[in-house]
Amino acid sequence: MSKRIALLQGGLSPERDVSLVSGRECARGLRARGHEVTAIDPAQESWIDELKALKPDLVFNALHGFWGEDGRVQGVLEYLRIPYTHSGVLASALAMDKQKAKAVLRLAGLNCPDGLIASRFDAAREHLMPAPYVAKPNDQGSSVGVLIVREGANRPPAELAADSWPYGDDILIERFIPGRELTVAVMGERALTVTEIVPKTAFYDYEAKYADGGSVHRLPADIPAHVFDEAMEAAITAHRELGCRGLTRSDFRWDEDGDGKLWLLEINTQPGMTPTSLAPEQAAHCGIGFPDLVEWIAEDASCQR
Repeated sequence: MSKRIALLQGGLSPERDVSLVSGRECARGLRARGHEVTAIDPAQESWIDELKALKPDLVFNALHGFWGEDGRVQGVLEYLRIPYTHSGVLASALAMDKQKAKAVLRLAGLNCPDGLIASRFDAAREHLMPAPYVAKPNDQGSSVGVLIVREGANRPPAELAADSWPYGDDILIERFIPGRELTVAVMGERALTVTEIVPKTAFYDYEAKYADGGSVHRLPADIPAHVFDEAMEAAITAHRELGCRGLTRSDFRWDEDGDGKLWLLEINTQPGMTPTSLAPEQAAHCGIGFPDLVEWIAEDASCQR
């Protein structure tokens, strides 16, 4: 049955441009299924008034980053009592805080890299853990602001102290896990498949994620069956333990030549939906076309009425 859907896209985060592309693709898929879709950009101060005036049956959240997948927009929608897609307030806020999410997931038995939260100025002044390590914002996605400090580096990354640093003062310093990059999308309680990501840049950064040809996606991943199964189960565990709903994607490193362990790096509660994004690609591999995927996401919309 056709529904009136408000689609949130754009927003205020550094991932705005990605969100606009995700929103465009999701709107196209929803319209292909006969829904009436109106795009709303929360970067505009009038967005709540627009939403109230529209009186939608549900909100399709295609935002990424802060004020999109960190629980804040979800809280507004709960207050307005409008059903919305993806995870709720608590799961969104928890998953967006990488350090807190890892604390929960370690208790569930998953391997997560050790890390600490520090001032970016302290992290620019001295090494806060032995290299190699990663310095990154604790609450951003799409690999924005990620810096890898290699073994033998004489100094920590000076850009952390720059006046132009746009990602806040709190930095996550985390042990660098070498190995192969793997990811698993989860729809509800179903893990789709495992993709191996082979970036053409130094690591799977913003450019590798979204530039055409920035990385090679091998799906299903050509890895031992026990690692494949462990990744699928770990993604479901992460989804369940954080209280997520709808579509998520969990990212892993498999240290094939080191300790042999599978390490969970983070879980994304609103995976990208662009033409180069991993979750829609996995869905297509499983026989779920893009319009069917966004239709399923929309049907899963709810709120705590």
